Amino acid sequence: MMPGIPSFHAMAAIAVTTAMFIAFARGRLSVEIVSLLTIAVIAVGLYFFPLPHTLPTDGLILAFSGFGHYALITICSLMIMGRGLVVTGALEPAARFLERVWKVNLQLGLLVSLLIAMFLSMIVNDTPVLVLLLPIFVQLAARGAMPASKTLIPLNAAVLIGGMSTTIGTSTNLLVVSIARDLGMPQMNVFHYTPIVLAAALVALPYLWLVMPRLLPDHSRDDDYELRRFSARLRVPAGSELVGKAIDEVATRLPSDFSFDEEPEGPFEAGHRLRVSGTHEALEEAIRSLKGQVAPGWVVDRIQRKARSTGDDVIVVEMAVTSDSRLIGRTLATSGIADLYSTAVLGIHKPKRPLDQEMEPEPDELRIAEGDVLLVMGLDTDLQEFAQNDSLLILDGGREMPRRSKAILALAIMFGSVGLASAGFLPIAISALAGAIVMFVTGCVRFDRVGRALSAKVIVLVAASIAIGQLVLNSGAASWLGQLMAYGLQYLPPAAILAAIMLFVTLLTNFASNATAATVGTPIAFNIASQLELPQEPLILAVLFGCNLCYATPIAYQTNMLIMGEGNYTFADYIRTGIPLVLIMVVTLSLLLVVSYGM
Repeated sequence: MMPGIPSFHAMAAIAVTTAMFIAFARGRLSVEIVSLLTIAVIAVGLYFFPLPHTLPTDGLILAFSGFGHYALITICSLMIMGRGLVVTGALEPAARFLERVWKVNLQLGLLVSLLIAMFLSMIVNDTPVLVLLLPIFVQLAARGAMPASKTLIPLNAAVLIGGMSTTIGTSTNLLVVSIARDLGMPQMNVFHYTPIVLAAALVALPYLWLVMPRLLPDHSRDDDYELRRFSARLRVPAGSELVGKAIDEVATRLPSDFSFDEEPEGPFEAGHRLRVSGTHEALEEAIRSLKGQVAPGWVVDRIQRKARSTGDDVIVVEMAVTSDSRLIGRTLATSGIADLYSTAVLGIHKPKRPLDQEMEPEPDELRIAEGDVLLVMGLDTDLQEFAQNDSLLILDGGREMPRRSKAILALAIMFGSVGLASAGFLPIAISALAGAIVMFVTGCVRFDRVGRALSAKVIVLVAASIAIGQLVLNSGAASWLGQLMAYGLQYLPPAAILAAIMLFVTLLTNFASNATAATVGTPIAFNIASQLELPQEPLILAVLFGCNLCYATPIAYQTNMLIMGEGNYTFADYIRTGIPLVLIMVVTLSLLLVVSYGM
């Protein structure tokens, strides 16, 4: 029977959802503005035109419920835990392993990463998997691999495909299976439909690997200046891993932006002081890899002791020497910087000067000149005092040194949180929130640094998407669309019926929520199977698969939102790359279901 005209509220819900989608796609207004306008329209509209059997104030609760929703709390908690892994350096070993793979070949590195992500998410909930991998890929991008904006959407898609392949891969899968069982279907085991998804994954993988990165722009920030190279003295302390090794033995462990300006005649010996140069990040990486020093050990020890006693972070900043600085004409050895301020100068950048002003370096030490840039390590208060007293200008580019003493603790907290959620002992919202609290209590993440972990764009987008999902469900728009779809399916072949169900659920998933799609789509598919005398299981699986095809919008799933800030993505980036992947998966999965169930 042909469904009647939708209610006023259903039509309004469809209109608001469509308008939000168009505004996001056009990109003339920022994501934050569109999200807040959407929430405002819902709040005002439901206040003056409340849903049946509700009060005007109930509309306000619906519109603003997203800001206190468990999904938003979960996303923020996962961001905080991810920040803890970064600032403690806990993921550096994994990043270095993948970096070696990426150095062999960028395409090989991406392929290996996608396969790892896909298979991990088969047995672990996809959100924790992405949280674990996200900071690693950001670090890889910073170290010269593909830009994060070209890898995070493919990585997220691989995680979602892997999560689709088992009943424990996502909470939505469990929801669909539970609803189907309540409707009278047999229970599906963990790997009941895994071969179907893996076959579809083989078809989609070339698109994720070779095509999707090409469709994504490079959103990396472009520097207006060439990266500064700092000259330093590499000290080889007694007991260093360098002692007794030739320079060729350690060359493969060095970043590309690091070089030896002075090489030892033979193997490294304790007490060697060799001239080296490199960018800020390259020097830090080389020091860590070579177990050497570019500042006197006693100064570094003093800074670290002071940091432990005060609880402050050790940071590295760049400082420019001004014309009235007392350091001009001095060397680091005669400057007294370490004694006066408990700070360590790691290197000196000499900018290019006209030939008549060029200062030739002395054989042993560089003399500081006006315009030089010093790479300085210390505590914030000491660095501020140094800059003020010696007339230095603090430049951008400061960064915290990883608190490596807490790296194992941060990993334990993250894996404990992930493990509790994956094993089903706690919901992901509770385990993630508990993990974030423990990160704070143990000092892995500091309260005054939380703002760096959270993204305002993601927060308001999550809140708006939750409000839209509630409106679409409560207004009857989702139910009406399902009835309309069911009316026309009787004239289609089985493969087209499966594709239509999958596309309908995908539409709900990408613009409402996957929970809404599962709740609305599963009973509809069950009834369609009965009416058209088709096997019920493939139609239920079409709903389950459609709930996971959430690639086309950032509001479709929380992992989409997690990568939005790190990749600096726009709404159009998801549409451009997600719609082709949705079509590939819908066609492939529909045909595989027809073949598998002999329809």
